[in-house]
Amino acid sequence: MTTPAPDRPLSPTERTRHRRLREQGSPDRRELDAVLAEGFVCHLGVTVDGTVMVVPTVYGSDGGTLYLHGSVASRSLVASPGATVCVTVTHVDGLVLARSVFEHGVNYRSAMIYGVPRLVTDEDEKLAGLRCLTEQSAPGQWDYARRPSRKELAATALLALSLDEASVKIRTGPPEDGEGPDAELGVWAGVLPLHTTWGALQPDPHLPSAIAAPPHLAGRAGTATRRSVR
Repeated sequence: MTTPAPDRPLSPTERTRHRRLREQGSPDRRELDAVLAEGFVCHLGVTVDGTVMVVPTVYGSDGGTLYLHGSVASRSLVASPGATVCVTVTHVDGLVLARSVFEHGVNYRSAMIYGVPRLVTDEDEKLAGLRCLTEQSAPGQWDYARRPSRKELAATALLALSLDEASVKIRTGPPEDGEGPDAELGVWAGVLPLHTTWGALQPDPHLPSAIAAPPHLAGRAGTATRRSVR
């Protein structure tokens, strides 16, 4: 596990260099950390038997390493070590509705990470990586619930991917046709924001009524899923 200095900029490579909409790209590693911190589902792109697969899976980030989780039976995870993969994380913040359909867009924050992942086999790192995954989606749950047994650890594949090669793009603000010819059309234009919130907890039907939800879960009901929106 490595934790790079937060003020070290992202290093552009041929794969991460921004070719289109360069003004939306950011070299700031803190922007990468923010995008990763505000989610817990990513899409893993990998080639398996000559076919490209894009698989949704959960992740956790410690600032220098991205951990990806799955069963040892997962073809994408088993095939990934030794091959370059691409992992993407995207947050949609709103629809950008312009005066013309051509100028419509999306306010978003996204990250792409490239690299060759390694299969985590060390038990201590595996536990640390799984803790990172768990705390990414449900902070406080690792210390509350039962931790994995040796048999469960053996049945779980965990990939570690360095964050050394990554790119970030962010789009914010209103439509860009407010000062063009279409401004005279008399058509409403602006942003339709998208906010996602956690709903009320739904207890397991087999849960005894005397068992109350722990504070770290009860306090999340009705709150935004994202920690911050730029």
